Amino acid sequence: VQLQASGGGLVQAGGSLRLSCAASGRTFSSYGMGWFRQTPGKDREFVAAIDWNKWSTYDADSVKGRFTISRDNAKNMVYLQMKSLKPEDTAVYYCAAGSLMRPVSRSPLSYDYWGQGTLVTVSS
Repeated sequence: VQLQASGGGLVQAGGSLRLSCAASGRTFSSYGMGWFRQTPGKDREFVAAIDWNKWSTYDADSVKGRFTISRDNAKNMVYLQMKSLKPEDTAVYYCAAGSLMRPVSRSPLSYDYWGQGTLVTVSS
């Protein structure tokens, strides 16, 4: 699976952005997908994930109620809708695919494939 994240940019606090992740491969629907973010000097942080089968979603407490993960298997796409953005949301955002037909996890170690990252900058 190859992943390509896009949609990052500069936005003012309180604004919105939608990140997209395009996936290659015919088995996309069998992968749980996640979004992570990272700032310099810090570990990669879980943001949100969506299961491959029942499409259950999971959010980090820091983004709950503001970010929404979704997927479109027909288009091999995963999205992260971000609202009410805060300066502390500034980071490089990565999409990731978990192990084939396995439940998603909040740990980056459970993901087998990663996109290249897209930078989100939220100004105060």
